[in-house]
Amino acid sequence: MILRRTIRTRGAWAVLMLCAWIPGCAQAPTRTDLSGVVDLPDHWGAGGSSDSIGASASFEAGLWWQDFGDPELDALVEEALEHNHDLEAAAARVDMAMARADVAGAARKPTLSAGYDINRQRQNFVGLPIPGAPADQVLSTQFTAQGLSLNVGWEADLWGRLAAGGRAALAELGASEADLRGARLSLAAGTTNAWLAVIEAHLQLQLAQETADSYRANVDFVRRRYREGRADPLDLRLLESDLASSEALIDARREGLSRTRRQLELLLGRYPDGIVTAAQDLPSMPAPIPAGLPSELLLRRPDLVAAELRLVSRDERLAEARAQLYPSLTLTASLGRRSTDFEDLFESAFDVWSIAAGLLQPIYAGGRIRAGIDLTQAEVRAELAGYAQSMLRAFAEVEDALLSEGTLEQRETRLQSASEQALGAQVIAEDRYRSGLADVVTVLTARRLALSARSRLLEVRLARLQNRVGLHLALGGDFDGARAPVIQASGGLAAEEKL
Repeated sequence: MILRRTIRTRGAWAVLMLCAWIPGCAQAPTRTDLSGVVDLPDHWGAGGSSDSIGASASFEAGLWWQDFGDPELDALVEEALEHNHDLEAAAARVDMAMARADVAGAARKPTLSAGYDINRQRQNFVGLPIPGAPADQVLSTQFTAQGLSLNVGWEADLWGRLAAGGRAALAELGASEADLRGARLSLAAGTTNAWLAVIEAHLQLQLAQETADSYRANVDFVRRRYREGRADPLDLRLLESDLASSEALIDARREGLSRTRRQLELLLGRYPDGIVTAAQDLPSMPAPIPAGLPSELLLRRPDLVAAELRLVSRDERLAEARAQLYPSLTLTASLGRRSTDFEDLFESAFDVWSIAAGLLQPIYAGGRIRAGIDLTQAEVRAELAGYAQSMLRAFAEVEDALLSEGTLEQRETRLQSASEQALGAQVIAEDRYRSGLADVVTVLTARRLALSARSRLLEVRLARLQNRVGLHLALGGDFDGARAPVIQASGGLAAEEKL
């Protein structure tokens, strides 16, 4: 009895010492070294010098689309953020990641359960005769056993496997939240671009209608002169051909306007019936925004934040996979009562209890554990390569948008001049034709040039505005430009103070 008690006491002390030693067993996983993944320049390469962009732009998750100064656009973006179904799916994925993180965290906590069981049993006693009973009758007994129990179980995280799984789930939750922020940013940009496209399509339709009206007036004029014998039938046929072409252009422009309206309605979560309206003219170009430093893009852009967090998650999954090579310790305890009568379950005399500890060391699993480690290592390499490519793609988007800020403005200036000159040439050609000093070919050529120049001017105005939207998207949102570098119209960068 003394020896048994001594063994039991030493066993209890061993369990306590083991539990005290457990926190020291969990080691932090080896992180993937991100230094040198991509060489970051000191400044953007789309113009400017390192001195001109030394200041830093602080990020704000602001309402950058309000820079366009149109309350209608503000209302449309808010509607899209509230009703777009793709955004709802992204929000649901965040909830899913949060639930997975809760599940992973629960694995490190004890489990507690209560149970009630009942068991009815019959037992035969072969070879024991029953006095006065037939010889083939067997003595038997029946009884019912009932029990109440309270059970506790806990797995000691000796090697940090459960902790690594929990950290991986939290990193995946952060990545999902970054994806949601990115989806909101992309949706706002897409809605703004679609709104601008609707306005431009409406202006293109108006331009085509004005051109067709001008052709009709000229056709009527030449037809009257033809009936009077003062116009060449070739002139009339050429004008009628261009009139038919202009009317066909109206049909194409009307179809294009309907398509852009439907695209906007899809983003808004509306039925795409093509009836949404927009402003009558394109907004003015907003003021320049700060560019910041290339290194700051890693914290600004939601897609880069999500990519880095997924890489962190893969690191944690690798630590989790490696920890499966080591033994696991499980502690269980049970306290309850058991009796053949239900009333006895409320009496302390029928108490029963048990406590147990189990240590499990994997020895042979057919290579499953090692293969899991190899798989996770490959996933880490894939995530790292994907992260590097995402960084390069993000930098390229910013560089392209910065370059286009200047080139598109120069194109708009030149097309504005071309449009004015073409309109002037059209007026002169029409006046000379009426005076008999020019032929109809000259008039048609001048009118086509004017239509092309005005149409291209609308296109480049739209491209400038959409490029600004793309720059906001590439830089990761809105910025507070206090003492920050701003983008000049020439495409370069200069340090200015935004008041």
